[in-house]
Amino acid sequence: MKILFLCTGNTCRSPLAEGIMNKKAKEMNLPITAESAGLAAFGGDEASFGSVLAAKAMGIDISAHRSRPFSLYMKEEYDIFVVMTESHKVALKDFIPEEKIRVLCGGVPDPYGGNEEVYLECAEKISEGIDELLNELCTIEIHPMTENDVDGIEEIEKECFSTPWTRDGILSELTNETARFFVAEFMGETAGYLGMHIVLDECYIANIAVKGKFRRMGIGNALLIKGEERAKEENCAFISLEVRVSNEKAIALYRKRGYNEMGERKNFYSSPTENALIMTKDFQ
Repeated sequence: MKILFLCTGNTCRSPLAEGIMNKKAKEMNLPITAESAGLAAFGGDEASFGSVLAAKAMGIDISAHRSRPFSLYMKEEYDIFVVMTESHKVALKDFIPEEKIRVLCGGVPDPYGGNEEVYLECAEKISEGIDELLNELCTIEIHPMTENDVDGIEEIEKECFSTPWTRDGILSELTNETARFFVAEFMGETAGYLGMHIVLDECYIANIAVKGKFRRMGIGNALLIKGEERAKEENCAFISLEVRVSNEKAIALYRKRGYNEMGERKNFYSSPTENALIMTKDFQ
């Protein structure tokens, strides 16, 4: 996702917002890139000295920033446009769909001409607004698999597994009466999925995978919770899965969620050949 922060001159508020967002996105491992521009900016101006100091206090270096004016070609380049005031929004809405425009934190006053404390307060308000924006954008949505999800799942399979399921194999699960497949979407993109089968009162997870760039964000855990909830709804006695014995991170997650080691399957995996650890969570 690409976000464009906009203020008036692109020397005070929007450079701060750009730097703060990129820092938070990196720390949270989010696929977000932030840039900035000004609705009445001259090209090539440095960030204001107060903004540079405020950014530095937050561990961010914006000293290399140079202003640039907003232009209409940018409307196709960015997913969201974040402005500092309602008047900025009014100036944009004739060119940008209103649903793609956000006013940061209800409005951020221009610190231009203020002292260091004014700029620090501005940076803190921007940071709070960005946290609110991230809470809005970073919701993990989980839904039952549909035919529209098959291409995204196939892509995850190819990335995560040495012997991935084929597209036809994934598609066939839509008509399999025992199959319960769930897809996790993050910021409009297929981020992970879980596939399981329920036979009588037994539930077996066939696959759980998360795309590399979305890992360490709790998506695998969210998918497990969804699968367990569905198994309980269908009165399953337990839920079970296999995992490579070398996959320490996955094993740690399963243990945390109450799965117990029940044995091993010899040479269960290929490419490379490896044993599978059987882990089961008992609902009774």
